[in-house]
Amino acid sequence: MGERDAAQAAELIRALRALRDKMIDRMTWLEKHDRQSDAAALRRDVDQAQAHITHLHSHYLGRDIQASQPVRQARYPRLN
Repeated sequence: MGERDAAQAAELIRALRALRDKMIDRMTWLEKHDRQSDAAALRRDVDQAQAHITHLHSHYLGRDIQASQPVRQARYPRLN
């Protein structure tokens, strides 16, 4: 993989992180307003976005994603 691929992956990762963060904000709002089934569906989307971020990061950038930018854990509580 070349520098161009890595640059494109980095840009896509930034965009996915921004979208993931917006989804987390929406999910938090849904949970606060007792819309658990909607929040659960959105949680699956957040999990999938994070999986894509992790894959892109390891495949194209070759760095440990945990060291580069942690997931917003404090704003992402687990549903029971």
